[in-house]
Amino acid sequence: MNELNVGIVGYNFMGKAHSNAWLQASKFFDLKAKPVLKVACGRSESAVKAFAKTWGWEQVETDWKKLIERSDVDIVDIALPQHLHYDVAIAAAKNGKHLFCEKPLSFTLAQAEEMAKVADDNGVVHYLNHNYRRVPAVALAKQMILDGQLGRLFHWRGAYLQDWIVSPDFPLTWQLQKETAHAGPQWDLNSHSVDLARFLVGEIKSVSCLTTNFISERPLPGSGATAFSSGTNAKTEMGKVTVEDAALMLVEFDNGAIGSFEATRFATGRKNHHTFEIYGSKGSLVFDLERMNELQYYSEEDQDGTRGFRTILVTENSHPYIGHWWPPGHIIGYEHTFTHAVADFIDAVAQGKKISPNFYDGVKTIEILEAGLRSAETGTRIVIP
Repeated sequence: MNELNVGIVGYNFMGKAHSNAWLQASKFFDLKAKPVLKVACGRSESAVKAFAKTWGWEQVETDWKKLIERSDVDIVDIALPQHLHYDVAIAAAKNGKHLFCEKPLSFTLAQAEEMAKVADDNGVVHYLNHNYRRVPAVALAKQMILDGQLGRLFHWRGAYLQDWIVSPDFPLTWQLQKETAHAGPQWDLNSHSVDLARFLVGEIKSVSCLTTNFISERPLPGSGATAFSSGTNAKTEMGKVTVEDAALMLVEFDNGAIGSFEATRFATGRKNHHTFEIYGSKGSLVFDLERMNELQYYSEEDQDGTRGFRTILVTENSHPYIGHWWPPGHIIGYEHTFTHAVADFIDAVAQGKKISPNFYDGVKTIEILEAGLRSAETGTRIVIP
């Protein structure tokens, strides 16, 4: 089997999730090539060495520019915060490296458009890791919609709810500052929801949005603060929150359906509550990421008097991706979606084929998210060009 050498930039949450996927893919999938964990890159030499030892990366770098110039690296995995994606992706594409990139794609629409063009101009395969497309239940929902089981689509209702910044004592981490995050849950969380809506329902043609802030100032973070941890030695000095805390968005789809998107980090008790509901003329589907092996389905074609939502346990060998894992009835988890993405990406690279979602999907998503932010600022409905 041919080998494809991978270099990863970033070693925190997504670095771990991606590393696990690169390790697992060839063990469970019959791939066209085998990924090799060649080199890991991070700013802290001691931290990246510890990361590499844990996850099996052969070598380390502390300068991402050196990583992308290496002749023994075929794929660059960008597992960084979004404000750092652009420079790495552009340089890596110009060096002929295939790109596996975390979401959201970039900091601005202009950056996203350039990233997609440069990747195509240099003939590299580019993938944007909206991993929830590769939840088997979501992939099954796509099949059912394509098969006409929902009929004409009327409604999309999406929500992504978390609660990790409800406390006013939570520090001002990078996710809460416009210069590093661009926006709040409208960007981070709604990017997932918009990608799934485009995947399952269709393109969006207009956006109306409302955003708000509940806490305007927070203590500056201590050392080691992350999205879900305040770090140590938190400071008493305060800083201004410069992104929204919650967003509500209403959209029109090209096919006549309408939709709503709710994204917040102030849904007390919700840790990672990502749901969608799709209603059509023949039936409906409901999905909840916290019950990711289940899909709720209602069919108008069921016998009168016994209609109702049924639970499909998406663990049969006939279901998307499941045949590579365990016997029917044995559930899989969040980490498996990354393995599915890696398996599809490796085969795309090996065969010189495109994969979705790619950077052009990222462009469309960011176009919609930016339109939402403009709508919230101006109080007007924004038509997508």
